[in-house]
Amino acid sequence: MTDEQIKEYFEKLNNNIKEYGYHVTNILESDSPGFCYSTGIYQTYKIPEIFISSLPKGLCSEIIENYVEAFKDGKEISLNEKLNFLTDRFPVYLIDVPITNLKEYVLSSIKIYGDKEFKYLQVIYPDIEGIFPNEAGYDYDQDIMGALKK
Repeated sequence: MTDEQIKEYFEKLNNNIKEYGYHVTNILESDSPGFCYSTGIYQTYKIPEIFISSLPKGLCSEIIENYVEAFKDGKEISLNEKLNFLTDRFPVYLIDVPITNLKEYVLSSIKIYGDKEFKYLQVIYPDIEGIFPNEAGYDYDQDIMGALKK
């Protein structure tokens, strides 16, 4: 990216945080699974940011939007439990992810937050057979950045 493109990107990111409370960055990879992540949720709503590996852009946006709506008013976030309301396509888990595990992925958040505290959760989803990574027979290319309890 050129300096001008970087400037424009961060202007858009900051405008989205002001207008919607957060921004979603989608990274498409040619030789490995893509990913998306939020920036601004922790600052705006005091709930962890979201990281999602290997799902399409529209589905990532849907899950992040539903997450914000579900938890922005202080509802307790259930970690390592199947949740059926972040998308109607399949249940998901939310797991805690140390920022150190994401430092090469969530560059926009690292730039925006600087030295301020922020947290991330990862959305974990099943393969096409409905099997999760912590279950026998799981078969999908999803990078898991935290610990999914069995």
